Formats: sequence, structure tokens, C-alpha cells
Amino acid sequence: MAQMKTVTAPTTKRSPRTLAGTIPSTDSARAQIIAQYEAALRLMQEGKFDKAQAAFDKMLVAGAGDLSDRARMYSNACLLQGTKKKKSFANHEEHYDYAVSLLNDGHYEDAREEFTLILKENDKADYALYGLAVLSSMTGDSHRCLEHLTEAIRQNPRNRIQARSDSDFQDMADDPRFTELLYPEV
Repeated sequence: MAQMKTVTAPTTKRSPRTLAGTIPSTDSARAQIIAQYEAALRLMQEGKFDKAQAAFDKMLVAGAGDLSDRARMYSNACLLQGTKKKKSFANHEEHYDYAVSLLNDGHYEDAREEFTLILKENDKADYALYGLAVLSSMTGDSHRCLEHLTEAIRQNPRNRIQARSDSDFQDMADDPRFTELLYPEV
């Protein structure tokens, strides 16, 4: 039996195509797309859904290559998470209670954001400054703790009395600046 030879046509190498277009042929462009993608993922993992969505959308506009489907999916997920996270409070006390609950649960950055939002809405919110002082004490930032507590006491002298018995300031107890702030009459 005679063997048959099959002839294959020479293949021309084409660049792969995606929904967003062709993949950039340079390695540096590919590396840049991957870096943008990873940065957007980090933002998403940190819970910064608005920023992550903007980063994914920017990738899609610029041409994300083979990552387009993933970027589109994550962009939509960020949109959904961002709408879930919108909070509304009946009053300032509810907002403050929410910030304190974040602080107590160990979500320090989220608590800092909430206290800062309270201060943006009302720069005379001494209780938010007090909350930031507690947060700074708990995270070991003695300088900021003293700044926030000083301002909270300046706005409302009763904060000095409250801070004297607040166990959240136990790490500050040995700091002479803290003692001088709480007991100026001695």
C-alpha cells in the first residue's frame, strides 16, 4: 500500500483578536495592561469600588486586549458593590454610631473615612474628632491622637473629662503630653 503525502499550506502568523481589538504586539504594552489590571483588582479588594470601576473602564476604553471580558465583568461587579455600599443615616448620631462600630470591629480605615465624612459635613463635630483621637490611639499614632484630642477638647471641654476615664486611651497614659492635656491644672 502506498503512503499518501499530505501537503499543508504554510501558515501565516496572525495576531490574536478579541472583542476589544487586537492584542498589542509589544511586550511593554502587554505589561502595562497587566499592571493596570492588577492595580484595579487591588482597589477592588480594598473595597474602593468607585475607583476600581473607573480603572477597569479606563482599561476598556484604552483596549484591554484579552483582559476585556474580565475587566468588563469586574467593572459591573464594582458598580453593583458601589450601589450596595451607599449608606444613609437619619441623623449625625447614627452616622457616628456606625463609625464607632467600624472602629470596634477593627475596620480602622473605614472608621477613619466615616469620621472624616462627619467632619466634612460639620466641622464643629467634636465627637468625630474625639473618635479620630481614639482611633489614632488604638493604631499607635500618638501625634495624631494628641492633635485630634486637643481640638476635640477645645471645641467641647467635656471631652477632657471623658478622655480621663476612657480605656481606649490606655496606650497614651504614659505619654506626658497626654497627661498634661488631660490634667492641665496640676
